This record gives sequence, C-alpha cells and structure tokens, in this order.
Amino acid sequence: MICAALSKVVTNMAMRYLRAAGENLHHLKCLISHTTRINKGSQCLFSSAAHQRSAGDENNVDDSEDESGKTVTVRMLEMRASKLEEQVQDLTARYKKALADSDTVRRRTQKFVEDAKIFGIQSFCKDLVEVADMLAKSTDSVSEEELGDQNPTLKNLYDGLLLIQEQLHSVFGKHGLQKMTPIGGKYDPYQHEIVCHVAADGSEPGTVTVVTHEGYQLHGRTIRHAHVGVAVESQD
Repeated sequence: MICAALSKVVTNMAMRYLRAAGENLHHLKCLISHTTRINKGSQCLFSSAAHQRSAGDENNVDDSEDESGKTVTVRMLEMRASKLEEQVQDLTARYKKALADSDTVRRRTQKFVEDAKIFGIQSFCKDLVEVADMLAKSTDSVSEEELGDQNPTLKNLYDGLLLIQEQLHSVFGKHGLQKMTPIGGKYDPYQHEIVCHVAADGSEPGTVTVVTHEGYQLHGRTIRHAHVGVAVESQD
C-alpha cells in the first residue's frame, strides 16, 4: 500500500514536470514560427521597396538593421527551444529512473511483507520444538516390558502421548516446520553442528552417522541446528 502511494506520487510529479516542459517547448516553437513568418513578410516588403527605390539609401540601411535584429531574435529562440528539448529529455530519463526505483522498492517491500508472514512464527516454533523434544523423551523412556497387560494405565497414557506427538508433528507440517533427517547425508554447516566424530566404518568421511539432538527447518530456513556426529577416517 505504501509502495503504491509512493509510486503514484513520483509518477504524478514527473508527469507534471514533463507536461510543463512540453507546453513551454510548444509555445516557443510557435513563437519561432510566428517570428519567422514576420521576418519573411518583412523581406518581401523590403524587396518591393527596393524595386520602387522611393525610400532612398538611408531607409535601406534601416531595413537591413531590422532584418539583422530579427534574425538574431530567431536564433535566440531556437537556442532556447534546443535547451528546452534537452530539459524534456532529462526529465524523461529521470521519470523512467524514478519508475524503476519505485518498482524496486515495491518488490523489496512486498518480499519483506511475505517473509514477515512466513517467518513471523519462527520464535514460537523454536519453543514448540522443545515441547516435541520432551514428548519424544517421555515416550522413549518407557520400555516394552512396562507396557504389558499388567499396567493398562501406563499403556493408555503412553498411547495418548503418541497421539499427541503425531498430531503435533502434523501441525508442524501444516505450517512448514519440518524435522531434519541428516543421517547418511553430507555435513552442512548451515544445518548441522558437530558434537563428535565417529570412525568411518564403511561410511564415507564427512557423512553424518549420529544425531544427538534433532534439528528443524521452517520453510527451508534452519531455526535449530541438528547436533550430529560425523564420520572421519580412522588413524591406524
């Protein structure tokens, strides 16, 4: 909205300046044309008077001076018209540049607004993934022996936690929050944080083999690095 208003103001100002310069140039060209016609008429009258030879040599000198003065006036008007044409060209170039600049500002502002909508929940997502970690630790801490028929209350509680955990990750997916799966992939400093090195037993050096802390991305942007162990060549 701000960009549209700015672009409208710039456009109106530029069009006003161009219109004023164009009107001045048009009036000046009309004045040059009118002066030229007067000059030609004076030349015709002067020619008729010369043929009649009724005014004498002094009148001929005065007519020559008038003709010279009118010629100088026409030249001055033509120079002024040339300067006005240069001003029109300069204003046109500035107008085009202003339009390009306003379009750049509009696109940047639009991108900023879109990013704000997408990543405005980034801090909230960082807190939610901590809740997901606690749910994962709670379910992982229960062994299969404890989930037997002798303890139905614990099993129901465990099943409820699994449903909550599944629903939570479903909500994550709807909003573009995804858990990383770095196992088997190459180490990426923008996504991973190395916490240990592991001997590369059958794995290519630089490959992620262990994850000690899950990482998350929001619409492709890393909001929490995964803590990983990277395979390295063993030194004999």
